[in-house]
Amino acid sequence: MSRVDPAYLTGQSEGHLCSPAEAERLGALVHADTVASLAALRDAAAEAGFELEILSGFRGFRRQASIWNRKASGTIPVLDSLGVAMDIGRLSERDLVFAILRWSALPGASRHHWGTDVDVFDAKARPPGYEVELIPAEVDPGGMFGPLHAWLDDRIAAGASHGFFRPYDRDREGVAPERWHLSHGPIASAYEEHLTAAVLRATIVESALALKDTVLESLDEIYERFVTNTCRWHG
Repeated sequence: MSRVDPAYLTGQSEGHLCSPAEAERLGALVHADTVASLAALRDAAAEAGFELEILSGFRGFRRQASIWNRKASGTIPVLDSLGVAMDIGRLSERDLVFAILRWSALPGASRHHWGTDVDVFDAKARPPGYEVELIPAEVDPGGMFGPLHAWLDDRIAAGASHGFFRPYDRDREGVAPERWHLSHGPIASAYEEHLTAAVLRATIVESALALKDTVLESLDEIYERFVTNTCRWHG
């Protein structure tokens, strides 16, 4: 893939996304070039007895910044590595930044900006009225969505997942493992290559992000630990 528009990389444009009609059919707004692959994966899941649905697809910079800022202010709980709410009043600004990054991407650096990444669950296994939380207990063996993810594991291992893989497959001391998060490797790998620390810095500098000065002071470390420190697609 040739040059990628920085506005696509950082969630500040929707020009790379699918049509409203396609989004309605899939249940989420995603990159235009992933529509066929997502539909094929969903059809394969249906044949296996699952109802694969997308809880989250494209997420723009403003929405990601809103999540970040609410966590920084304590409006949304900040969780530790075990999923337990932390007392952020006891944290330094640097420690708070890194605690937020464990579960929430830095605005401008979220893979959801690209439209190539989706959070999925099995709608057939969801109890009536249950609100999906996207937590390990849901997707681990024994969890309600565990069978879907075991099936996805097999498809990914066999190279039969229509280009999708798990960027947060295990704990690399950066982003916590997220089995629900799938990425379309053929496109996401190119976006990942073009999202440099310089592009990210320019985006953050112009933002109204909470804890911005602290983020900028540690941006090179954040970039290496939380942005590029992922499982790579080797299609």
